[in-house]
Amino acid sequence: MQIPSTDGHRVAEIERNTLETQILVRLDLDGTGRSRLETGVPFLEHMLDQIARHGLIDLEVQATGDLQIDAHHTVEDIGITLGQALTAALGDKAGIRRYGHAYVPLDEALSRVVIDLSGRPMLTYQVAFTRAWIGGFDVDLLREFFQGLVNHAAMTLHLDTLRGLNAHHQAETLFKAFGRALRMAVEPDPRMAGITPSTKGSL
Repeated sequence: MQIPSTDGHRVAEIERNTLETQILVRLDLDGTGRSRLETGVPFLEHMLDQIARHGLIDLEVQATGDLQIDAHHTVEDIGITLGQALTAALGDKAGIRRYGHAYVPLDEALSRVVIDLSGRPMLTYQVAFTRAWIGGFDVDLLREFFQGLVNHAAMTLHLDTLRGLNAHHQAETLFKAFGRALRMAVEPDPRMAGITPSTKGSL
């Protein structure tokens, strides 16, 4: 749900409980990049911290899941819940820039992310990791995270790893670029105050 804010910040809190996972996400789109993350999946927490810091989003994620099986349900459901929180915090999207993009390097790796807060879920995922595991984390789960997020934030998202040798570097550039592109897309545009950035009149 969207939470009324006395300081004009766009904030939301979403709780999602299933037989597989229990997820709580709180976010402030007008924050300073602080995060509090307790998911049981350390590598995902490292990536979520990149979104918060580079997106200037205050983000809290608490998750309990069936990690005795694997991390799939937890990672996917965090993406779903984060997408729902973004939708709630953005409201009718009036006055935002809507589009965002970023290129981010890390040493030899380079990723590009382009976002349209279009109201239409579409993920284009051109990501080729140089190995299947980063420590104990299965990189296939990153697509599941972004697919869940896209479906429930109703955004168009293009993710491309343009180059890289180190899979950790590739993943980190992807999440940093996502944070920066999201920061641009949700930013209020003073020339669009109160106006929905679409010829349809709604997003």
